[in-house]
Amino acid sequence: MMLRVEDIHLSFDKEVINGVSFVLNEGQVLGIAGKSGAGKTSLLKIMAGLLDADSGEVLFDGKQVKGPSGKLVPGHPDIQLVDQQFHLDAFHTVEENIREVVLYLPIKQRDKLVNELIELMELEDFRTKQSRYLSGGEQQRLALARALACEPRIILMDEPFAHLDSRLRTKLINYFLELKNLRKVSLVLVSHDGSEMLGFADQIIHMKNGKIARKSNPESFYYRFASIEEARLFGAVNSVMLEGKRLYFRPDEYTFEDIPNAPRIQVTYSHSLFTGPVYQNYFTTERKEKVVLYSFNKLQHVNGFTIVKKF
Repeated sequence: MMLRVEDIHLSFDKEVINGVSFVLNEGQVLGIAGKSGAGKTSLLKIMAGLLDADSGEVLFDGKQVKGPSGKLVPGHPDIQLVDQQFHLDAFHTVEENIREVVLYLPIKQRDKLVNELIELMELEDFRTKQSRYLSGGEQQRLALARALACEPRIILMDEPFAHLDSRLRTKLINYFLELKNLRKVSLVLVSHDGSEMLGFADQIIHMKNGKIARKSNPESFYYRFASIEEARLFGAVNSVMLEGKRLYFRPDEYTFEDIPNAPRIQVTYSHSLFTGPVYQNYFTTERKEKVVLYSFNKLQHVNGFTIVKKF
């Protein structure tokens, strides 16, 4: 199975998508990162067959995914989109919202799947609650459950973890990774926060002003960023001037050892924040620039370090 996006163009009052092309392979997790207005959400809708492109096409297993203008009931049975609208039946309960998309299954199999998804999304306490009374996070989990119930071959997710706490986010990411390994389901994750996809995606696309600015693997985006703007999409980055040159480095790209020809930075300790796994240690350089270093212990006695790039 392969989804091919070929030279997609889309304009409303202004150009939204300009010549976007890429391939999504079977069992692949693709991240699409970019600021608001980059065209990410519109691209997902086109991929799902819910929005017509001005030009270009989407091919699923070699066949065109038709948009609303070419199909009476928009969408593709093997492609499910979970976006910020959720598309729930407001007056149906949590259980009914899931059950209604799997009515084709035998009753026992249907009940089993519904119960598994309710448990997975931790919606047991809301089983009989109408979806209109759910919080944003609960509605998002229900929308994900509905998408999974359809057993699609491709799941497109627009900011799927925006309303979830870190524990549930990690639980769902691990579930999706198992799903892609066991059933070869392909996943596309769209977010304005690239750090959400670093441990999840096989490949990442950075979209900017409706175009693909870059495509690479997560490690490359994190450590070998093409610009400071791109770097900030994927987490904290330090910026310092040394001997007339601007240096950028991540908070874990340092050592306290002196290394010949490696940049040495003198700093004054400010404070530390305990985040659980690591401390975020904040310093000020001689030029009054702010620097953060990650470590397993407080670095209150540190007055200098050497930048060591990892890639």
